[in-house]
Amino acid sequence: MSDRLNYVGGEWTPSESDETFEVLNPADPSEVVSVFPDSTSGDAQAAVDAAVGASESWAETPGPTRGKILRETAKLLEDRREDLVELLVREEGKTPAEAGEVGRAIDIFYYYAEKASDLGGTRKSSASADTDLYTVVEPVGTVGLITPWNYPIAIPAWKLAPALAAGNTAVLKPAPEAPSVAHELVSALDDAGVPDGVVNLVAGGAEPARAVVDADGVDAVSFTGSAAVGSEVYERASTTGKRAQTEMGGKNPVVVSGSADVERAADVAAAGAFGVTGQACTATSRVIVQEDHYDEFVAAVVERAESIEIGPTLDGADMGPQISEEELERTLDYVDVATTEGATLETGGGTPPGLDGGHFVEPTVFSDVTPDMRIAREEVFGPVLAVIPVADYAEGVAVANDVDYGLAASLVTDDHAEAKRFVQDVTAGVVKINDQTTGLELHVPFGGFKDSSSETWREQGDAGLDFYTITKTVYDAY
Repeated sequence: MSDRLNYVGGEWTPSESDETFEVLNPADPSEVVSVFPDSTSGDAQAAVDAAVGASESWAETPGPTRGKILRETAKLLEDRREDLVELLVREEGKTPAEAGEVGRAIDIFYYYAEKASDLGGTRKSSASADTDLYTVVEPVGTVGLITPWNYPIAIPAWKLAPALAAGNTAVLKPAPEAPSVAHELVSALDDAGVPDGVVNLVAGGAEPARAVVDADGVDAVSFTGSAAVGSEVYERASTTGKRAQTEMGGKNPVVVSGSADVERAADVAAAGAFGVTGQACTATSRVIVQEDHYDEFVAAVVERAESIEIGPTLDGADMGPQISEEELERTLDYVDVATTEGATLETGGGTPPGLDGGHFVEPTVFSDVTPDMRIAREEVFGPVLAVIPVADYAEGVAVANDVDYGLAASLVTDDHAEAKRFVQDVTAGVVKINDQTTGLELHVPFGGFKDSSSETWREQGDAGLDFYTITKTVYDAY
């Protein structure tokens, strides 16, 4: 019997199936954090039907009224912040500071609560003195939201909040590895008075996700996750005429200029590579270093990696586990691949002693990496850093761009002209100067190029509302 239920049509609802799945603490997999229904396509269709049934009424609800519900949701999340942080740590493994993404979810709901009042349209001057010319902004309808486990409350928030602010109804399908905090987010919306059917949550794996994407009643689909799954989602959604937005993986570089301060560069790279156990689509996975600084940089970043305390983060460790045994094994496989291909293992590369049971892995640094190695081209999604030597800035940018992904990139430099060039030269949706590749602000667009994104709509900020709205142009010569 599950201790959590789906949320459909304003009610906490059991699945039509008796099957369940357990959410385990990755620091101690003997601890069951939650039990959820392993939902079916029928459960997903019921949620879509509820959302479609509520669509017209919610679209007609004034923006300020919608905003009031989002604001109340943010207040409830704020009241429950401490419990939500602990729950997120237990089901995903982050440190309490990294689980501060709860605060990001709160801020997102406050932000879009105010934006809900701004939606409406614009007025333009017509060539005819007898005509009023203006636009009307409307919701797209019912949206399907498929979210990942690595930011299990922030990403549901940055999809749900703009969708609801714009007047859409939604079906949320969170990742099965860490759905508990998304469940609590929907609970806060319920307590804030969101009307029945406006928000729906269906737990489970691929079956309900595909059913949401394929459902006739769904008008748009937003997905965040791996490139392989995202490509399938985009194809399934667009084939049936749905608006589709996908944000996927990254192979994010930090380029270290000849003018850079090496200690600062090591700080930037280590924070981006080893924060959240490397389990972020914007994590730093490559450092491209000009040869004059190479040995000094490798020594500095190894020192930082070896200073990180690994363990259960509720006990005060600096870095927690990977989310699952599968993810841990995948990371260790990449360590073997890198060694086989000729990279030099400088530190890490294994499971730390004395931490049996949890999915822990050491922060890992490889030197002597060449751009053609798999570890330099494929997303690892663990705390593994590849350090690549280059001759100069031009070669550094060429190596940075020579992968299938284009999400985030950073340059560490003391040359302002070079920094300005980098913004133009690098192929990435997020560009940073002297800062880690991870970390985003909520009021500006987020998204990638190439295989990191569908390159359709961006998320967050005003751009986040664009995906969830459609515009009518009105010529009124009455």
